Amino acid sequence: MRKTMIFALLAAAAIAGCQRDSGPDPLKLTGKMFVFNYRLAYATYMITLNRTEPVPDGSTVVATFENPAGGNPLRLERKLFPKLDKVVLESPDITCVKKQRPYAVTIEVKGPDGASLQKLETTVTSDIDQDVMPAKALVEGPAYDKNPEVFKNGKAPVRFETAACPT
Repeated sequence: MRKTMIFALLAAAAIAGCQRDSGPDPLKLTGKMFVFNYRLAYATYMITLNRTEPVPDGSTVVATFENPAGGNPLRLERKLFPKLDKVVLESPDITCVKKQRPYAVTIEVKGPDGASLQKLETTVTSDIDQDVMPAKALVEGPAYDKNPEVFKNGKAPVRFETAACPT
């Protein structure tokens, strides 16, 4: 009887140890912003998170970003590495960012089996419009040479052409 009771308690503890329903979330949102790379004429979302709890090996984080140009949301999936405490998510390049407009971002942590461990929803708001960006990259190549499409005969234009939203 005693062995049966000990075995039942150990089995219950093992089952309870596998569940995560009431545990703390594994990631904490620490930063969110738009990054405007003036030299290369692109913008992206950047989200930073800190790992606060361990996650099973093989876990991933999936971020869905509202597309400022309209259309389908942008999706990014990254593997979570057990030894890294910080997670940085940078979206694919975006266009048409408008200042003071909140854009939706959803972040989901998934276990190795695809089960959702955590879901975060937030918004990112810019304090500038993307039309302050140049229409074309100012530099090109690994040495950041002047872009000949912008700098005609090696000289800067009187006024740089700025980015325009295609929609």
